[in-house]
Amino acid sequence: MLRLHYNLEKMSMGLVAGIIVAASIGGIVEIAPLFTIDETVEIPDDMRPHTPLELAGREIYIREGCYACHSQMVRSLADELDRYGPYSLAAESAYDHPMLWGSKRTGPDLARLGEKYSDAWHSAHLIDPRSVVPASIMPAYPWLSRDLDTDLIGDQLATLATLGVPYTADMVDAALDDAKGQSQPDTEAGDAVRERYGADVAVRAFDGDPARLTEMDAVVAYLQSLGTLTDAPYELLAGETQ
Repeated sequence: MLRLHYNLEKMSMGLVAGIIVAASIGGIVEIAPLFTIDETVEIPDDMRPHTPLELAGREIYIREGCYACHSQMVRSLADELDRYGPYSLAAESAYDHPMLWGSKRTGPDLARLGEKYSDAWHSAHLIDPRSVVPASIMPAYPWLSRDLDTDLIGDQLATLATLGVPYTADMVDAALDDAKGQSQPDTEAGDAVRERYGADVAVRAFDGDPARLTEMDAVVAYLQSLGTLTDAPYELLAGETQ
């Protein structure tokens, strides 16, 4: 075998052909499963897409590079289950474009962050991380208190709908109203958000000020949605532990 390999290295075209064959096999092994992903990834019946406000927060989360330090994938390891909760399912990211599972954790995993802390805690943490976590090395994001740019919210929902995310025409048309309504509790606009996205959707002034729609509202709404879009992981884990 060593002699064969030695002789192959002396034949440039033979070595190139060997590399192509090896790379092709590896590529097929990785790519082939993607053609059956619709059959292998089953979407839970209670799975919902992000609301317009949560989606806007996700875009800001990506813009600020938060994904570089925080993964959104709980592995099926005992210590991770103890710390974060049920391991992540592929179905939970079925509507994410792009998905943000990640593999590096400078900060904790955020896959199950939703409703773990209060909105006030998140706002304080984003404005001055060390005010709530003294040892934090996270940078501050005080500019998130500025008004949210809503010009593209409807277009974003329409684009995701073409990619298979179950946004209806009504959801797309009402995207701007729903983005504002989710931060205005006890209003007809807030009730409309629950009607379109489910009674469990959080509708409140995430930054504490219902009179303004800010980037802080959007980011906190997104963070509070993480791990709450479906109960499937918790039901699966409960079944496995019985």
